[in-house]
Amino acid sequence: MSRETILLVEDNPDEAELALLGFGEIDGDYDIQLVPNGEEALDFLFARGQHADRPRERKPDLVILDIDLPRVNGFEVLKQLRQDPEYRYTPVVILTTSDEQSDILRGYQLGVNSYLCKPVDFESFADLLQQVSRYWLKSNTFPKDGPS
Repeated sequence: MSRETILLVEDNPDEAELALLGFGEIDGDYDIQLVPNGEEALDFLFARGQHADRPRERKPDLVILDIDLPRVNGFEVLKQLRQDPEYRYTPVVILTTSDEQSDILRGYQLGVNSYLCKPVDFESFADLLQQVSRYWLKSNTFPKDGPS
């Protein structure tokens, strides 16, 4: 049985490290792929650039996306992702510090599955990552032509 792949798009090295530590506390055996900006996220998702040799089976089963990213912001990543039929049902969770209503609305208008604000303490952050991954990769039921 192959491990589910989670693409974590986070530009802040400290928050990325916390997220990786948080995933380390999860019971699941996930393949976590970390990219530091929106441009590299798109390269990973569409297997181009430095990720052109990404094996097909490493297509992410879940994308956790910050919105305030260098090069290409998270909203643009989400927009391009949702325009591709291959990613129509891939769950995308925005995990950000912004609780601005305009950002929340824009995320849902572009097709995000969930919009979450980052907790400030590690325990809550790790717990949130566990809940998100468990729900989207274990509990949720996808359409037949959705993610495998």
